Order: sequence, then C-alpha cells, then structure tokens
Amino acid sequence: MKVVAFKRELQGSGASRRLRNSGQTPGIIYGGTEAPVTISLDHNALYHALKKEAFHSSILDLEIDGKVQKVLLRDFQVHAFKQLVLHADFQRVTASEKLHVKVALHFENAEISPAVKLHGATISHVLNEIEIECLPADLPEFITVDLTNVDVGTSVHVADLALPKGVTAVTHGNDLTVATASVPAGQVAAEAAAEEPKK
Repeated sequence: MKVVAFKRELQGSGASRRLRNSGQTPGIIYGGTEAPVTISLDHNALYHALKKEAFHSSILDLEIDGKVQKVLLRDFQVHAFKQLVLHADFQRVTASEKLHVKVALHFENAEISPAVKLHGATISHVLNEIEIECLPADLPEFITVDLTNVDVGTSVHVADLALPKGVTAVTHGNDLTVATASVPAGQVAAEAAAEEPKK
C-alpha cells in the first residue's frame, strides 16, 4: 500500500493545529539509521486508510519528495469525539531486521465445528489480535484461526495456531487462549429438563 507524505518544517502545537485546519495530519517517521523526520499527510486519505485492516499490518510504501521508504504504521491518535486523526507514527523497516507487530486474527469454520453444529454452543473470541515476530517479507496481513475441530469445553490456544512460514508468536511465556466454546446457561437447563424422566 502506498502513502504520500510531505516533509514538515514547522513544529509545535500551533503549527500542528494550522496543519489540521488545512486538512493535513502531522506525523513522524523514525527508526533505521536515519534521523527521525516530521511529516504531514492528507487527512482524508489517511482517515480512510486507517479503516482498512491491512493498513495496520502491512509494509507501506511511504513516498516523500519522490523517494519511497518502507515503513510500518506504529501508532496513531484520534480525536475523542470528532472524526479526526491527530497524529500518525511510522517506523522505517529494514529487510534484514525482524519486526515485532500485532496482527489481526480471522476466525473461520465456527459453523461446522462440533461445538456449534452438535451442541448449539457459542464460540467466544478471547483475542482479536496477537503479537508476532518475523522479517518484513514474511509479514502476514492476518492470521487464520480454524475452528473446525472445536468442541464444547475445549479452547484454542496460541500454540494451536498454524502460523505462516517465518512467523513466530510472541507470548511472553504464556500460551494465551484465543477462543473458547460454551453452551448458553439457559440452553443447558432446558436440555437437562428435557432429559428428566417423566413421572
């Protein structure tokens, strides 16, 4: 994905306010061997890009003055109640350096799992994203969680995920729960009542 930015000479809250008033969003690029560079971006283009999941977990081509750099969106601030992006931080990416980044989880096949199909269970998504480590070339847009074999009373953990080649999960020693299957309480009571022998 491509992002066009402009070098920003003036800094400070007054300059940032004037930028925002003119439809621009202030930002910064840091990392790598070069010094940090303050930039401005077209607000509307950035606002719409932030709605795309891939924008948050893809290597972006950031163009400044005709030069393209590989970057990763690291942080952004949004106004508390206005549809306004206040600031965006990008980190330079080097092909040989591993990244630590959070990637979204996509859940698939819940409807064909024994938990849902046989028991009418609800599958709860405990995590919506996980932290991974990989080289920029191996960065996945998202990670798929296959729920085909999930049954009632079982959980899916990070260790159960089929991670793409070159990608490792960063769990800090915890095998975190990703999803669980449980039957709603009312349904359990109804099934128990139905199974009681009639007098």
